[in-house]
Amino acid sequence: MTPSHARDPRGSDSVRSQHIAGILRDEILAGDLTPGTWLRQDELAARLGTSRIPVREALRILESDGLTESFPNRGSRVPVLSLEDVNTYYRMRERLEPLTLTESLPHLTDRHLAHLEHIQDEIENQNDVNRFLLLDRDFHMTTYAGCSSDHLLAITERLWNSTQHYRRAYMVLADPDRATIVNAEHRLILDAVRRRDPEDGERYLTGHIRRTRVELTAHPELFVENR
Repeated sequence: MTPSHARDPRGSDSVRSQHIAGILRDEILAGDLTPGTWLRQDELAARLGTSRIPVREALRILESDGLTESFPNRGSRVPVLSLEDVNTYYRMRERLEPLTLTESLPHLTDRHLAHLEHIQDEIENQNDVNRFLLLDRDFHMTTYAGCSSDHLLAITERLWNSTQHYRRAYMVLADPDRATIVNAEHRLILDAVRRRDPEDGERYLTGHIRRTRVELTAHPELFVENR
């Protein structure tokens, strides 16, 4: 057995990198770090009380998750997307996520269904945008929880990550009636999930994503980068 003092120090760096990535992931998804924000390794290391090595690895992890982008000799930043980028990402979601849902349906359990009911009940009584975004993500990711393809799930989550900021900006502009529409669409998706009906599930989900895309991209002011 290898003595504890002789263990590979890279193990602790890996754990530290995952921890740092988790902190930064939460800050990006919560909107504390907005698109265009530069993520300087020295500054992050000082703020988080660590060295640059785990910070550098954490930024690589986040880039693979679609939450940062890197530039040679310049560093990493939270990605800035154009209207065309977001339109394309949503069109990808319209095609990809129905497949993820179909692959998931046969493997969802009663526990998943109970969790979905609980999430949707909370969404319908929610007025806080940040809380809504967390619940909305949880709702959809729970419907995909039975998908056995890690690759499919990873791509699905990456697309969600990439468009998170723009969903938040859009929700701030949303009119009160939109919540009623979202809730009705969620209830249709939940009904299809409960019946394990892939055709209805795909149809309702595709329409749900498409409506958001059409309404979101009708606001070009959300995609102006502050330089």
